[in-house]
Amino acid sequence: MSTTRPYSPGDRGPEPGGASETSGGDAPAEATSGGQVRRLSFDGQSGVVPLARDFTRQALYAWGWLPAATADQRAAAEDVLLVVSELVTNACLHAEGPDHLAITCDRKVIRIEVTDRGSGQPAPRTPHRAGRPGGHGMFIVQRLCLDWGVVRSPDVAGKTVWAELGAPA
Repeated sequence: MSTTRPYSPGDRGPEPGGASETSGGDAPAEATSGGQVRRLSFDGQSGVVPLARDFTRQALYAWGWLPAATADQRAAAEDVLLVVSELVTNACLHAEGPDHLAITCDRKVIRIEVTDRGSGQPAPRTPHRAGRPGGHGMFIVQRLCLDWGVVRSPDVAGKTVWAELGAPA
């Protein structure tokens, strides 16, 4: 798992119009060569973590991940919701809040991107101490995801933290 690679090995690379390039606003699903994309702007919003989870849940319903027909499909959808919560929460705690959320879904992978204005570098705390409060967010992301990383644009303040999860069988 990487915290510096801008996209996973063998990935199609950064997609034009990705979360780091959007201007904002809620957008309906749009089709790309990589699948369906949904975007959410957090501009002026409060309660961004539940807002992000609700937005993601609606996307999962639209894409057929929910309602889940099997326990594996239900677990995959819950993992997506948990990763969204962790990435948005990290942006709130460590980066003055998130700016945008983008979710891309194709047949095999769902990609989550949270853009913020923070300069920090997210990383799982090591050593991980399961019994202590706090510091579990990126550890959870690392454990649940196929891969994750950070994209920085030299001409824009902040970063986009992305994570990819496999679609249920």
